[in-house]
Amino acid sequence: MLRNAQAPHVLVTDRLMVRRADSPGQSENQDRDGVVVGIRARHCRPRRTRRYCDAMPTSANEPLALIERIDACLPQTQCTQCGYPRCRAYAEALAAATAGINQCPPGGDVTIRALSALLHAAPRPLDPRFGAHKPRARAVIDETLCIGCRKCIDACPVDAIIGARKLMHTVIARECTGCELCLPPCPVDCIAMMPAAPMQPGETWPEYPLAETARWRRRTEKRLERLARIKPVRRRKSSNNTASTAATTPVLPNDREKIRAEIRAAVGRAKAKRKTQK
Repeated sequence: MLRNAQAPHVLVTDRLMVRRADSPGQSENQDRDGVVVGIRARHCRPRRTRRYCDAMPTSANEPLALIERIDACLPQTQCTQCGYPRCRAYAEALAAATAGINQCPPGGDVTIRALSALLHAAPRPLDPRFGAHKPRARAVIDETLCIGCRKCIDACPVDAIIGARKLMHTVIARECTGCELCLPPCPVDCIAMMPAAPMQPGETWPEYPLAETARWRRRTEKRLERLARIKPVRRRKSSNNTASTAATTPVLPNDREKIRAEIRAAVGRAKAKRKTQK
């Protein structure tokens, strides 16, 4: 312990400076202003911020890191069965403690165990409200029945379907996540889910290798970036077309019925063709 030459009433210890009492009536635990300084402070250590579990963020950057760690526990099928539009959105909800760890049917028990260990939450069985775990499958389009409506292309979250309007569509087999989001919008029911084995054994999930899940995540991000660029352009074009059309021709009120009639006719042709093939 050393005495500070410039301030004799201050003692320099190995950890911090402790004020010395100037009058006999003052204890060394109290300075002139009555502030407790404590002789035992020399034995204290700097207070460290500790988190209660590995999932708790301790800095501004750690919430993002936590979301990424949670997202890595999800199979990236982007199926929306969890109640969120993307796997990333579900990861954000888990990080905010607003969703349960048992809402991912494609991930099944593997994802539940991984999230339980990461978030230090008790494992629970898969919630049946969000569906059941099923073997991996991929979409296959019956190209003889496809009418080229593009509805499945717009629904695919990873851009695994290619084609053009009024032309045949097809599915890129290796990019299909099996999300089944292309089934409901198809007006002619020309899409079927077929069993699909992974190209290589999965490291985390038996059905989904990590290389595939990482690729699906990148394709989802690229699709969102593309849609963000296209949407403002479409808005400008639609507003310009609406203004020019309104100035020249009246809006037909039966356009929606016309589209529905065309779809019904296409469905009728597809059914008739299917009967003749049988």
